[in-house]
Amino acid sequence: GREWLRLNRDSGETSGVLEREQELRALLESVAILEAQVGELSAAVEAGRAELNQAEQAREEQQRILNEANRQLSDLRSSLSGKRTRAEHLRNRSRNIQQEVEELRQQISQGRDELETSRGRLHQALEEMETLSERREALVRQRDDLRMRLEEIRQQAGQQRTRAHEMALRIESMRSSRDSLTRNLERVRGQLSHLEARRQELEIAMEEGEIPLTEQRTELDLQLACRVDAEAALTQARENLAGIDARLRGLEQGRAGADEEVQKRRSSLDQERLQRQELVIRRRTLEEQLEESGFQKEPLLGEIPEDANVERWQEEVARMDARIRRLGPINLAAIEEYQEQSERMRYLDTQYADVTESLDTLENAIHKIDRETRTRFKKTFDQVNNGLQQKFPRLFGGGHAYLQLTGEDLLDTGVTVMARPPGKRNTSIHMLSGGEKALTAVALVFAIFELNPAPFCMLDEVDAPLDDANVGRFCDMVRSMSEQVQFIFITHSKITMEIANQLTGVTMHEPGVSRLVSVDVDEAAQMAAI
Repeated sequence: GREWLRLNRDSGETSGVLEREQELRALLESVAILEAQVGELSAAVEAGRAELNQAEQAREEQQRILNEANRQLSDLRSSLSGKRTRAEHLRNRSRNIQQEVEELRQQISQGRDELETSRGRLHQALEEMETLSERREALVRQRDDLRMRLEEIRQQAGQQRTRAHEMALRIESMRSSRDSLTRNLERVRGQLSHLEARRQELEIAMEEGEIPLTEQRTELDLQLACRVDAEAALTQARENLAGIDARLRGLEQGRAGADEEVQKRRSSLDQERLQRQELVIRRRTLEEQLEESGFQKEPLLGEIPEDANVERWQEEVARMDARIRRLGPINLAAIEEYQEQSERMRYLDTQYADVTESLDTLENAIHKIDRETRTRFKKTFDQVNNGLQQKFPRLFGGGHAYLQLTGEDLLDTGVTVMARPPGKRNTSIHMLSGGEKALTAVALVFAIFELNPAPFCMLDEVDAPLDDANVGRFCDMVRSMSEQVQFIFITHSKITMEIANQLTGVTMHEPGVSRLVSVDVDEAAQMAAI
């Protein structure tokens, strides 16, 4: 009848409800014990992770020491190879010097005989020198007098040549008009007297013309003093211009930061707009659902209590839905399914713990790699930037250059080369000439190469677009770096060839037949000296 319940019991002893409740309580107690063990194991895992982090830090330190030792070993090996080459060269030079010493000994033995004969001649020459010294002094005085007279005669001869040239011109003009002047000799005499008077007037005018010349010299001295003042003002203006350039670079960096901040604000504003659009769409959807259900919005809002909470109501709806679903058909195999699902749950929990631990380890490794990458990139960037700032003025004879990051994140940022040669205010690399671009690239490559040097460096016609002055500065840079690095360069410039210790070229003695020719510059210089 009503309010009666029928239970189908099994024949086993543990098939009753109380027995099941006792089993559930035992399971709950075992779950509590296992949770306590899980907490202890979690603490042990955290301690193990801390120890693992310390061990990884120690390993990183050892790895850094090993890398430093490898770098020093490579430096020592390169230095050893250079010293071996130098020792072989010194041995060859030693053999050559021994041969030269033998030859010099033979020459010395021959020179001793000649020296004895020369000593007798020397005594005779000294006696003759004593007798001729007085005569030489007299001849020197006479030579000085003759030089002074010769200089005076040359000046007089120059003046006479000038006068003779003027007279020759005048005589030539007279000869050309001689035929026409023969019939009017008196008129010519009158003209000659007039010309004589004119000559005297011109001499007087020349004497008077020396006065403005003195005034112009005084004015020239004043202009020179003004020029010195103007050069000092120009130097001060150049210094002020350099300071303005430095402030301009700082303002440009600030502008870049402001642009990035504006970009961030724009992205956040776009995101807020999308969220607002989503809320509007959700509101319209809810209004349509409310209209389809047949309810009115205003009465429903009036019936809602003041302490209503959407999340709590959603949880209540979910709970009621779950209870309704649980009221379905009775499953008699629920206990066996519960055990199976419990075992599956334990298996999945174990797998989940393993996956979670693996993910934590992987994320820690990723963070560590990112951190180390940022540190190494920043350190390398600073070292290369310092090297570029030092080498650029040496190659250009002034100016300045530096590296600039294009982004804030060091993992995906780009690098921009900012180069400004002396006397230029370029805003783009396209405004540089071909030689300036080549020298800028050489400064950057040498800065990178100095950071992590190799046993040798190969340069293929780097000096092709450079003029002689820039080639000279480039050769000075290569010569200074050749103390630690061996350079192999391909060039057609004579200035660059002069700094080489070993020359290797290709010659075509016969048509179509090429042959390699090598020259040791030091050995060739010794042979030329002999």
